[in-house]
Amino acid sequence: MAAPMTNDQSWFYALALGVSFLKCLLINAYHSTDFEVHRNWLALTHSLPVSQWYYEATSEWTLDYPPLFAWFEYGLSHIACFFDKEMLVVPNLNYASPATVLFQRLSVIVADVVFFYAVKECCKCLREDKGKDLLGKPSFILTGLLLWNFGLLIVDHIHFQYNGFLFGVLLLSIARHCQNRHFEGAFLFSVLLNLKHIYLYIAPAYGIYLLRCFCFTQNSSDQIMQPLFIDKSRSSLFIKGQLPQVLSRLFPFKRGLCHAYWAPNIWALYNIADKAFSILGVKFRLLDINKLPKASMTGGLVQEFQHSVLPSVSPLATLVCTLLSILPALFKIWHRPNGARGFLRCLVICALGSFMFGWHVHEKAILMAILPLSLLAVDSRKDAGIFLMLSVTGHYSLFPLLFTTQELPIKIFLMLLFTIFSLASLKTLFRKGGALLNPLEVTYLLGLIPLELICEFVYPLTVWQKTFPFLPLMLTSVYCALGVTYAFIRLYNSLLTCSDTTKKTKMQ
Repeated sequence: MAAPMTNDQSWFYALALGVSFLKCLLINAYHSTDFEVHRNWLALTHSLPVSQWYYEATSEWTLDYPPLFAWFEYGLSHIACFFDKEMLVVPNLNYASPATVLFQRLSVIVADVVFFYAVKECCKCLREDKGKDLLGKPSFILTGLLLWNFGLLIVDHIHFQYNGFLFGVLLLSIARHCQNRHFEGAFLFSVLLNLKHIYLYIAPAYGIYLLRCFCFTQNSSDQIMQPLFIDKSRSSLFIKGQLPQVLSRLFPFKRGLCHAYWAPNIWALYNIADKAFSILGVKFRLLDINKLPKASMTGGLVQEFQHSVLPSVSPLATLVCTLLSILPALFKIWHRPNGARGFLRCLVICALGSFMFGWHVHEKAILMAILPLSLLAVDSRKDAGIFLMLSVTGHYSLFPLLFTTQELPIKIFLMLLFTIFSLASLKTLFRKGGALLNPLEVTYLLGLIPLELICEFVYPLTVWQKTFPFLPLMLTSVYCALGVTYAFIRLYNSLLTCSDTTKKTKMQ
């Protein structure tokens, strides 16, 4: 069993209250169209019968989350009516009264209690040396890395979403597996899938781990109950016979390979290579500019897109690439599970592999790899270095989500605060053995500074701003894609070269 956290846990509550206070200060900050998305979902689940939830299309922001999240919105709507009943009227599009803003912001803050509890449970899974200074304790560092995570702060409490609540369920599931409470962990993950289907990215890691370490063991007393909770998790999809309609909403493949702002993955590099080849082809008169797709030369990728020179990528191709990218990790966890630490590493690789090669990936999905990797970062020097590369690069790739002038100093300050804490705390934890990052990695990360200066301050003053307004986004995406790809390769290298027997890990 892992050693429990220190009896004096006042620091945990101080960190939790501190970040909650910060979230309250952000209530009146900029919010994206996701704010209206969730307001519309409150309205339609409150005002319409269940049979119409996945058919309602008054707003362009139709319900495209699994049914359990729809019921979550339904529950929130019964509290929302005490703030402002007008927000629950379906035709009131883009309704954002002060009371509506207050309620929706507070709903995210309060829902984060699940995340707080999950973080505390994860800290119980760490082994700690007695007598260490607080700043050198893995539990304190992990709490700071999770509760004060830059990505969650700006995506949930400025941009607006409920990721903290969802990641809380994920981390709690991971904690239960670390505590050898596998049935609870599996049940929580099935609940999570019914809250947001993007977590299918990491389902292979769960499936292989449970089969190898739980189902195929002689002392698995709960094995016979497994089909029960799987069937129950699926049954929530069959609401009033709407399964085909629900699936069409959950998996809209016509949205195209990439989001309007390219996520920093392999397809961003593929797209920029296609653009480069098309420009060279036109310059050397190998291609006719009049026959090239307009978006390939004049704008970002929106909806379906045909590449100019390189073969266009289909959803099936991305599925095959994703499976190929995670198969070695699944093979490794099947043959050499290496306990909870091996499961966690496989989970992170599945999340990052899906991010790198998936179809229409959103930039926010990088958090699915960063947050679980935090647990490995406080356990291993090598993982700490990978975490620093991935977190700094991945978090910076979220900057374009906040494009208003008022939020510019906020995102820069919060990013610097989290980055400095990450570097200082992990350096203190692994003070023996040299630097966590090599000179090349440090040089790459420092390159984010001139990139930010160019994109935010220099480029808007140039004549190219009107002609190529998408260029700063493309530069950010491509530069960050290089860092994320590098972190993915390092993570895989650590998986394939790590020893299962030479090191006694802190995590059970």
